[in-house]
Amino acid sequence: MHSQNPFLDEFAKLTQAAMGIAQTAGEEAKTAMRAQADRLAAEFDLIRRDDFEALKAEVAALRAEVAELKTKKAPTKKPAAGSDNAAE
Repeated sequence: MHSQNPFLDEFAKLTQAAMGIAQTAGEEAKTAMRAQADRLAAEFDLIRRDDFEALKAEVAALRAEVAELKTKKAPTKKPAAGSDNAAE
């Protein structure tokens, strides 16, 4: 909306520009804080939640596979004492 008063027009433009600058500054601050948090996480050897969840799921699958293999494994006879086939 434009008025006949040039002062009000300039004031509206200035206000609009200030709001744009404030929004941009907020986004820049958010980006800077995120970068700082990422740097600290890397420095403290932390991992992200999604990486942790993926690793947790992989470990659970491996544990299930090991349990399944243990149940499928047939019991074997123990080697006789003094046998050279005994693993150390």
